[in-house]
Amino acid sequence: MNDRPKSRFHGRVEGVGQDCAHPGCDEPGEFRAPLDEGNGRGFDGPRGWRWLCLEHVREFNAGYNYFSGMSAAEIEEAQRPFAGWERETRAFAVNGSPGPRWADFSDPLDAIGARFARRPESSRADGRPLSGDDRRALKVLGLETDADRRALRQRYADLVRRYHPDRNGGDRSHEKALQDVIAAYTQLKSAPAFA
Repeated sequence: MNDRPKSRFHGRVEGVGQDCAHPGCDEPGEFRAPLDEGNGRGFDGPRGWRWLCLEHVREFNAGYNYFSGMSAAEIEEAQRPFAGWERETRAFAVNGSPGPRWADFSDPLDAIGARFARRPESSRADGRPLSGDDRRALKVLGLETDADRRALRQRYADLVRRYHPDRNGGDRSHEKALQDVIAAYTQLKSAPAFA
């Protein structure tokens, strides 16, 4: 762990071993500043650096002007917030063929398709809210969205009689369907729409 206190000045590099590049200054150069030639701008960024003491780097920063030497048109071009976005981009196609279709993607959670296949679902006539889980449970039970508590209990009783092994001579092939019916009924009997 570093026991030295944090420098109070952002950008200070201590222990560089450089003297201040300002003529006649004997202070250590602890701050980088771009060279003056061409405003320090080059094709790949600043052309080079010089090291200055705190007093002279403050002086440099107060007088630094990125736009010096530029024409008004060049300054306006550099300041445009969407500079570069006006260029046309290549279309999403391979050898002139159209891009991929949604059906070509494997979407096990239906994350892509569900977004576009969503239809406005009818709401209940009494205005009571139905959650997505409530709607799925109604679908499992084969009920409409406007079903009441009496229709819910009746449909549950019918499906339990149909799928229960005791009513089917011990046939356990409908066990999964019975579990789904029980889970759907448990979801719906506590839903605000059926309270």
